Amino acid sequence: MSSTQQLDTSSKSGSNTVLDSSLKTGSKTVLEILLAISFCHLLNDMISSLLPAIYPLLKDAYRLDFAQVGLITLTYQCTASLLQPLVGLHTDRRPIPYSLPAGMGFTLLGLIMLAMAHSFATILFAAALVGTGASVFHPESSRVARMASGGQHGLAQSLFQLGGNAGLAIGPLLAAVIVLPRGQSAVAWFSLAVLLAIILLSWVSGWAKRHMFLGSSRAAHKELHAPVSSKRVVTSIIILLALLFSKFFYLASITSYYTFYLIGKFHVSVRSAQIHLFVFLGAVALGTIAGGPIGDRIGRKRVIWFSILGVLPFTLALPYANLFWTEILSVIIGLILASAFPAIVVYGQELVPGRVGMISGLFFGFAFGMAGLGAAVLGELADLTSIRFVYLVCSVLPAVGLLAAFLPNLERFPIRTVHETVDAP
Repeated sequence: MSSTQQLDTSSKSGSNTVLDSSLKTGSKTVLEILLAISFCHLLNDMISSLLPAIYPLLKDAYRLDFAQVGLITLTYQCTASLLQPLVGLHTDRRPIPYSLPAGMGFTLLGLIMLAMAHSFATILFAAALVGTGASVFHPESSRVARMASGGQHGLAQSLFQLGGNAGLAIGPLLAAVIVLPRGQSAVAWFSLAVLLAIILLSWVSGWAKRHMFLGSSRAAHKELHAPVSSKRVVTSIIILLALLFSKFFYLASITSYYTFYLIGKFHVSVRSAQIHLFVFLGAVALGTIAGGPIGDRIGRKRVIWFSILGVLPFTLALPYANLFWTEILSVIIGLILASAFPAIVVYGQELVPGRVGMISGLFFGFAFGMAGLGAAVLGELADLTSIRFVYLVCSVLPAVGLLAAFLPNLERFPIRTVHETVDAP
């Protein structure tokens, strides 16, 4: 067997050969990359959540109706959701090391346009630019997180997603403090956060470029074969998308309508309802952190199975609980359900070796789309029936987790890889 081509078919060595050889430079550098990319995820999703947070301001300033407000969301969601898998697929085939800061440049342009907009058409274009920035950021930054994982892919994905969850929570708060009292032009202040992200992402991209070419060892790992047949890969991807559908539709019922549910059923104050929502979002953040590392230890499929189907008893009980148990159940639901996404993303990346960007873009884009679609569909259902009926319907969604039984156990299959010698640039 030649030194330039070694085929490894054993499960243990196959797993080890996929690990990043550049990690030999030290774990400290890798941790810095993970923290940087997670912080940039916070900044990116903070900007994304800023847009809907200022809808009331835009609606009054431009005399928009709800259909026009919905069109802003649709414009953003289309660019943020539909472009992500395409961006990931393209960069899988032709890596673009500095695509991360370039993509954040679209977000910067969108923010400036939003701050200076004087027409509805300009607002739509600004929303499309912000969505385009998100469509580049998620698949590429997820790829970098995997590069810097040191083999702990679940942990890296959890840290990465934690930043996004924090950004989604911070965005509306900052909008209330900075933008709403000062008006639309105050949106421009957030461009400072984007500039910081561009600087950090330029540094991260430099590290990623060195990793891609592996100049120090002159060796590159190229994953050639999926661990299972092509037919089973397609079936498994469809199952994973169905699981994401159930997860994000249910999460949309909480994040968008939980406060209305608490106010309508228990007659709590708006402030009290917001505190309950904050507690739920905190549980989601903790669940996100837990899901990845647990998957590294016990296997992704077990985490996926437990995260989706395991939450079913609690979602079924929620519509019938009193206020005290509603808060307890919401925390349990947030913890369990949120642990699924890091495991699903890493499972998909391992299911389709060599297509990290495409899989990340597909799953993140689908999650964006399902969250937006879920909010719209459930809002329409609430108008036709009631918020409580929405929760009764959504309570059965985790039963889709039964489909996880048909996912292959990837730990049983080796990942076949080829080692190729390449010249450093």
